[in-house]
Amino acid sequence: MDTTTEQPKGLDTTDFFAVAKERRSVRQYDPNHKMERSEIKEILETAILAPSSSNLQPWRFLVIEDQTAKEELLPIANNQKQIVDASVVIAVLGDKYAYKNADQIYTQIAKKGNMSDEIKEMYVNSILDNYGNFPEERLSKISLIDGGLVSMQLMLAAKAKGYDTVPMGGYDADEFVKTFNVPNHLEPVMLISLGKGTKAGFEKTRLPLEDVLEWNKY
Repeated sequence: MDTTTEQPKGLDTTDFFAVAKERRSVRQYDPNHKMERSEIKEILETAILAPSSSNLQPWRFLVIEDQTAKEELLPIANNQKQIVDASVVIAVLGDKYAYKNADQIYTQIAKKGNMSDEIKEMYVNSILDNYGNFPEERLSKISLIDGGLVSMQLMLAAKAKGYDTVPMGGYDADEFVKTFNVPNHLEPVMLISLGKGTKAGFEKTRLPLEDVLEWNKY
């Protein structure tokens, strides 16, 4: 039940603490507002600056902007109206086999002069050897953790640009994979609606820090 009546707060600053404080999960959007692809790409370019395990960047994005595709997604996502009203829905996916890109990634690092070719080869061989022997469950967990990191950065970047978001885990992941032809090596992390909010969403209510904080050891 949504009892809010206020519009999302516009920011006159991109100060991190202000952005983090004012970001809310917004479920009502202006269905007539269209985002330029350049705006979406700018938000994603900021999102992918997030950290990842061994810098392997396992995140992948399926940006669903076509209205027909959003209508197709609607029943898969439990008929959440933001699916069709937001400018786009971004499916954040995790590549379980991202470690296979180690050579490409670390070659770029070496070309920038941040490590020697010898060190690069050592890193790449170590990654291929270690990740290549991880069980499927561990590879999946890594991609989901890193997918969460990039998702949060995406939502903060969107707020800093004057847009609103809501992360969604309430959808049929298997049906999503089937309907949108997601390759087998990619796992759904979450869906994120992105657009121009019309209602602010619930004001944040959090447990006191003291309830979730311990020092040194439990």
